[in-house]
Amino acid sequence: MIALTECRPVAGEAPAGRIRVLIADDHSIVRAGVRMLLEAQPDMDVVGEAADGREALTLARQVQPDVVLMDITMPRMSGLDATREVLRASPRTRVLVLTMHGTDEYFFRLLDAGASGYLLKEGAPADLVAAVRAVHAGGAFIHPALTRRLLGAYLGHAANAGEEQALLERLSERELDVLRLIAEGCTSQEIGDRLFLSVNTVQTHRRHIMEKLNLHDRSQLVRYAMRAGLIKPDSGGGSPSAK
Repeated sequence: MIALTECRPVAGEAPAGRIRVLIADDHSIVRAGVRMLLEAQPDMDVVGEAADGREALTLARQVQPDVVLMDITMPRMSGLDATREVLRASPRTRVLVLTMHGTDEYFFRLLDAGASGYLLKEGAPADLVAAVRAVHAGGAFIHPALTRRLLGAYLGHAANAGEEQALLERLSERELDVLRLIAEGCTSQEIGDRLFLSVNTVQTHRRHIMEKLNLHDRSQLVRYAMRAGLIKPDSGGGSPSAK
């Protein structure tokens, strides 16, 4: 656990630069275990716990967390509905789904609701820590065990493939290269190193890509690349990354 000092922050606050996490799960044992894991990290603070979706929404409005760890099946308001409402109430908050459900249906519905990541409770503690950091940095995280099957299914759900392809034709070859690497989870520095570009140039390309595709954040770029077929089912896309 993090040692307390004389300048302990008040409840719901965290020192500047640390990741402020809200845990939403209807099982108190799960919440306690996740809290212990996250608060043992040097860059994370748990700023609240919610036992159902409605409480998660109330707390998100109050504390404006950086990341909400969201269970799916909760009383009063489901994790799906809570994800939509939390993102409306706190647009800068990222939602990371932490669930026992590994079905396509839940994955797609949560992704469409705006979740930035999807992690199974059977995963390793290190995956959870990496996922929190990834979505906080503006990236996306898909549980490794789900990646290949879900990416393949996601491509199959693309009913508007023609429209996606038409939009892709607006991008230059260099912008396509940048988009592929973003979708594969590369950081701006890693993209620059691979393409022999400065970080500023990479970020300029990313801004132009978003403008041309009418997208607004990195998670949307990843989802678009999946739909457009830029990530193949066996490419390993969706791994954790930082901005």
